[in-house]
Amino acid sequence: MWLTGRELAAGVVAFLAVAGAAAQTSDYRGGRNFIETQVYSEADDQAMLDAFDGLRVADVSDGMDFVGLRNTGLMDPGIHALWKDTKDYAHRFIGIAVTARYVPTQKAAVGGGISYDDFRAWEGAWYNELSSEPFAELIRPGTAIVIDEAPDADVGSIGSYNILAWQIAGAVGVVTDATARDTDEIITQKVPLYFRKPGRGIRPGRNEVESVNRPVVVGGVLVNPGDVIVADGDGVVVVPRARALEVAGFAHRIIEADKEGRRELYRQTGREEDPSLRRVQE
Repeated sequence: MWLTGRELAAGVVAFLAVAGAAAQTSDYRGGRNFIETQVYSEADDQAMLDAFDGLRVADVSDGMDFVGLRNTGLMDPGIHALWKDTKDYAHRFIGIAVTARYVPTQKAAVGGGISYDDFRAWEGAWYNELSSEPFAELIRPGTAIVIDEAPDADVGSIGSYNILAWQIAGAVGVVTDATARDTDEIITQKVPLYFRKPGRGIRPGRNEVESVNRPVVVGGVLVNPGDVIVADGDGVVVVPRARALEVAGFAHRIIEADKEGRRELYRQTGREEDPSLRRVQE
């Protein structure tokens, strides 16, 4: 049976579509990321931080409403501040997201009966090869470290040593949907940390790093690298970078109106002004 030119052309198109789909499926078997990581300069990040200076979670939430992102970016209230400073608000922070994702391991841990030195060597190898902190080299002034980890795992990927080292490198705060350990020391060190609950175990035998500076989900919210993170006693809000300046502009108008109203109430009652009434330009 002879095919017409039109039928032959249609057959070729169908064949190419099937072949293309098969090739694409083959590519997917090797894994593929669909959301591109945007890269911003340090100057761009600093300009964004300046735009958000002095804002609170409540004001930013109002700003998100203004741009049509209602109930978007607000993390689960279970993600809360480890400690609060109601005098100077040192627990608050505004930062630019650098992300990491840790997953529960399927690899077996060493058993008992080995020497102290051998056990420590095994731990060190796990830290270096399976559960390292490659995001640390991305930290710069104003970084907010956002860690996606299994929320039910009893593992302290964040501890008093590494969180202090991150702060010294420039991180303004840390957010995770899971745990941290050494919490007494972290409170003493006054490093801002927002987490779900304390953890006790260490990484070796428990988790592995899966990705760095890729989209993660923390507290039920998508966090892309470069998003703006605002954290205070009300919790954590994530502002998509593309809408951040619009959100900040509206939020500043909200907070300044709130402060002016409360200043008048302070004057009426003879209350001395406190840091909650600070003007951004001060």
